[in-house]
Amino acid sequence: MKRTEIKQLLAECKFGDTVNVKGWVKAFRQNRFIQMNDGSTINNVQAVVDFEAMDESLLKRITVGAAISITGKLEESQGEGQKFDLIVEKIEVLGDADPDEVSKTVMQPKKHSLEFLREQAHLRFRTNLFGAIFRIRNATSFAIHKYFNDGGYYHIATPIITGSDAEGAGEMFRVSNLDPKNPPLNDAGEIDWQEDFFGKETNLTVSGQLEAELAAMALGKVYTFGPTFRAENSNTARHLAEFWMVEPEVAFYDIHDNMDLAEDFLSYICKYVMDTCPDDIQFLNDRELKEDQMKPQAERNEMSLIERLQFVIDNDFERITYTEAIQLLRNSKPYKKKKFKYPVEWGSDLQSEHERYLVEKHFKKPVIIRDYPASFKAFYMRLNEPQEGVPGDTVAAMDILFPGIGEIIGGSQREERYDVLVEKCKAFDIPEEDVWWYLDTRKFGTAPHAGFGLGFERMVMFTTGMSNIRDVIPFPRTPKKAEF
Repeated sequence: MKRTEIKQLLAECKFGDTVNVKGWVKAFRQNRFIQMNDGSTINNVQAVVDFEAMDESLLKRITVGAAISITGKLEESQGEGQKFDLIVEKIEVLGDADPDEVSKTVMQPKKHSLEFLREQAHLRFRTNLFGAIFRIRNATSFAIHKYFNDGGYYHIATPIITGSDAEGAGEMFRVSNLDPKNPPLNDAGEIDWQEDFFGKETNLTVSGQLEAELAAMALGKVYTFGPTFRAENSNTARHLAEFWMVEPEVAFYDIHDNMDLAEDFLSYICKYVMDTCPDDIQFLNDRELKEDQMKPQAERNEMSLIERLQFVIDNDFERITYTEAIQLLRNSKPYKKKKFKYPVEWGSDLQSEHERYLVEKHFKKPVIIRDYPASFKAFYMRLNEPQEGVPGDTVAAMDILFPGIGEIIGGSQREERYDVLVEKCKAFDIPEEDVWWYLDTRKFGTAPHAGFGLGFERMVMFTTGMSNIRDVIPFPRTPKKAEF
């Protein structure tokens, strides 16, 4: 008999239907009631066993974590919390799970710390929490592809191995097949990279943006969605060494077009996830509310997960300049009462505490900040004309700030003027020979264009309400951690 997924069973099947369900045992009570789940939904189905008619040796094998197949008839449940009972006619154990071994793992049906769950990342998929997270991650990913596909964008696969540093930060993982114990040396006694596989120094990419720009200048509008890597020794709840980036690039766009696109894009994702994963969202919403009850008032979320998602869908994003943001922060109560940990002054980057104040306290809506100082932004961002009342050079850059998370998108209008871009490369100590191909595009029909980057895991943090980025990617890569 063909298997019916539990999600389909709960949505489409009727009382009296005979079905076959396969999944893993979540609980087995009183030798009679089996809670089982197959990953298609957070909801379990309850199977009812006539234990007197069952082989005792078979019943002993029905343990938490075991994989089983059940064929039976659906009847209206006599208990609370479920619509159906599956009255067992035939049961088969597909894979045993030793209760003694299960008791040492995250599969044991009790509350586990997130740190313990990370130590068993190969098994944490089996928990309700991570089942919900990764179904929502999938929906978030699909929403991104659907948004761009429906909008006529072309998906571009950009290189994972690259000879350039898109961010100019230098924090990259080197790719080499030279013998680390005995590398070839040149006459100066330095490593001779010409002897390496690619004949030059290469690294894992930090961004597909530069290559996506090249495609946008021919195809009009494109996007990348791929893995990126940062060799940054950062052990925070918001950083990974390996993560996924979404980067659209659009020809003939200026910074204002870019902000319009990013706002519409983020609102679309939130609505899609809300519509597609209501049970998982509700589960995570309720979990967060329970967790918050155990925290001091100051550490609790001001809005629930569902309220935060709805907050993005319902509100037009506030748009201000960096200079205006600095003025607002300096006039704020936290600044005047010296509550901010980091300084607030023109020319310094905004910190998470500043961003969250603007979003959650001042405007109470998502915020887009544009026209940042050129001093701490990337070389490829378009230099603005001097602005009255602004004490230094600015670039046409923008960041989008969300409640609970701070910056979620960073983007800019790209510098399309060849001579200005050459000067910026010099200022950032980027050799022209390393980005000759990028500069070259400014010689052949250059035009205004813009784009942004969305850290995919940051977005999943927002759609799930999880506070640590290591809990929204299956196998996190962080300093000293590359398990699984």
